[in-house]
Amino acid sequence: MLTRHRFYEILPGAIVWTVMIASLILSLFQPLWVIYFIIVYDLFWFLRVCYFSIMLFFSWRIYSRETKVDWMKRLDDDKLDWRGIYHYVILPTSIEPVEVLDATLNSLLQSNYPSHLIIVHLAGEERCKDNFLPLVETLKAKYEKQFFKLIYTVHPDGVEGEMRGKGANAHYAGWEGKKIVDELGLNYENIICSYFDSDTCVHPQYFPNLTYRYLTTPDRVHKAYQPAVVYNNNVWESPAITRITAFGTVFWLMAELIRPERMYTFSSHAMPYQALVEIGFWQKDIVTDDSRIFLQGFFRFNGNFRVVPIYIPVSMDSVMADTLRQSARNLYKQQRRWAWGVEHFPYIMEQFRQHKEIKFGVKFKYVFNLMEGMFSWATAPILIFILGRLPLWVAGHGSQSTSVIVQNTPYVLEWLMTLAMLGMFVSAIFSFLVLPQRPKHAARHRWLIMILQWVLLPFTLVIFGSIPAIDAQTRLMLGKKYHLGFWVTPKPR
Repeated sequence: MLTRHRFYEILPGAIVWTVMIASLILSLFQPLWVIYFIIVYDLFWFLRVCYFSIMLFFSWRIYSRETKVDWMKRLDDDKLDWRGIYHYVILPTSIEPVEVLDATLNSLLQSNYPSHLIIVHLAGEERCKDNFLPLVETLKAKYEKQFFKLIYTVHPDGVEGEMRGKGANAHYAGWEGKKIVDELGLNYENIICSYFDSDTCVHPQYFPNLTYRYLTTPDRVHKAYQPAVVYNNNVWESPAITRITAFGTVFWLMAELIRPERMYTFSSHAMPYQALVEIGFWQKDIVTDDSRIFLQGFFRFNGNFRVVPIYIPVSMDSVMADTLRQSARNLYKQQRRWAWGVEHFPYIMEQFRQHKEIKFGVKFKYVFNLMEGMFSWATAPILIFILGRLPLWVAGHGSQSTSVIVQNTPYVLEWLMTLAMLGMFVSAIFSFLVLPQRPKHAARHRWLIMILQWVLLPFTLVIFGSIPAIDAQTRLMLGKKYHLGFWVTPKPR
């Protein structure tokens, strides 16, 4: 019997496959219909690229302005009581080498915020303890006296009701860390928790700016705080395909910062500790715990929960491996794991049924944004770059080849695609604006590669955009046997 939950799991993938199959069939039997659709669709995406470019421009202006501000001075100038605000940094880790965590902790230490107000929590896995425990000892010897507290937990393996992954580790670490916070007698409302990937390096202004936003935001406990995420740690060393894909994620997130009403938390983010305790920390049986925590807060507080954008960057690694082939394989798995965010759809649909107090307009907005985002992720590149050409070929070789629309559509599409190149041009410009200084070991000619790499964009959008998204939605549609587990992205140094 088809349950409501299974229907919600099936729906996103079913819509994607229906559109793809219908486009293919109609291209063969009614190519003119599909040609009309492709023209309208390409025009829609051209307008969307223009809108995206405008949002990215305004977001970048704020980003460039805020990174230049001395936020510690601003805290004092505005007479804000920041000296009692602690930052609790939780770092779930698995098999990362010590060099990764060392760089992360060093960036925390180099922050402009006093380190004696920072608590660092290393959260390891029992199944990886042979790697984790020596790592902890090395880091404690170097950093333990530098921070207010440096603590660690070892998440037991095989706990019933958990999924192997970052969420289960963070859930366990959250409750264990709470015991230590309680022993220290700290006020939950005076703690901001930053939930970081193990390779996250913070900008020196991150903690001061986050503190300022927290102290000046109305109803601050019912907010999540999302910094600008960039993948700059190894950008000069990583392959072109991973750089382009990473830049695409960076630009999408930066454009979203200007529209906080649409935002979820993503990857490295921050939350009030008071809210985390009330929510019950990160969910322990899902893959996409970083974005689910926002939804947990949204429903725990009956819709009174929002994301506050932080225009200060935190930097992480882009995918990189020993060979290009392995880098491509790892990149695909990472993108598929991100696309597994479609698992939120059944969750929000069931939660909205239970929360009658949330207005219909709010429900519609969240459902539409999630569904439209997942649908476009899976279909747009294929429809634009691949299936959009098929009806032209069929019509051009059939009885409709003399039709005015058939003869002129290639020129119309070429014009639209040329205009759409604006998005590629904008992306190339912004990639240089967020690019860190070229390290000495990187050859000068890599600047040229950084420019030429953008010709790969259509390829990466399909191979590392549409296909992993279709993969994820299809797996959710087919049932639990095909569901994804959590895959840890290797972070070599």
